[in-house]
Amino acid sequence: MSRSPRPPRVVAELGRPETAEERARRLATNSKNYRSRKTINNLVYSLLATLGAVIVLVLIVPRSDTPINREVDYTSVAEQAQSGVEEPLVVPVLPPGWSANAAQWRQGGNDGVSSWYLGLLTPENEFIGLTQAVDANPTWLADQLEDVEPTDTITIAGLDWAVYRNPAPAADRGNFESALVTEAGDSSYLLIGTATDEELTVLAAAVAEQISTEQNGSSE
Repeated sequence: MSRSPRPPRVVAELGRPETAEERARRLATNSKNYRSRKTINNLVYSLLATLGAVIVLVLIVPRSDTPINREVDYTSVAEQAQSGVEEPLVVPVLPPGWSANAAQWRQGGNDGVSSWYLGLLTPENEFIGLTQAVDANPTWLADQLEDVEPTDTITIAGLDWAVYRNPAPAADRGNFESALVTEAGDSSYLLIGTATDEELTVLAAAVAEQISTEQNGSSE
């Protein structure tokens, strides 16, 4: 016994059976929506799988709770740099508790001023950048000190140092809270950082001691 043809589907929105063209359009739309949902689901599953892989990697990679604090043997770096530099490079002898995290001879750039740079960490975990600039000009110094004017002059270990205080708001000072500057021979010495006045004085005295030793040695 043959089945009777299925009556056309009555569409509620239309209030009548849908035509063949409307049925074909509905089926095409449903198929498109299905593929779209499947693509989105696949994307979500892919992202979840990637996230899971990252979490696994984070968990299995060994980590240390010890902070990374790369200490540099600045004395050795200075010895290597000195071979190509006529001006004696300052290598301050510092008390226990001090360390260097950077040491570099910087060949003159656009300003034409070459310099020896040390990044130093103090016992109070503050920072001081020591720069010995050879044949420095006022423009170079003004750039380093952000055009701040000196506020005072003090004598440390026989050398006169200009004192600088950063007048900017604390949040805008960066690594420049205060600075000391002196000159000897063809070099300008800049000590700049976040350290206390006491720690700046310790470094300035160490620098002055080496300068004095070099000057006395060259005069003999």
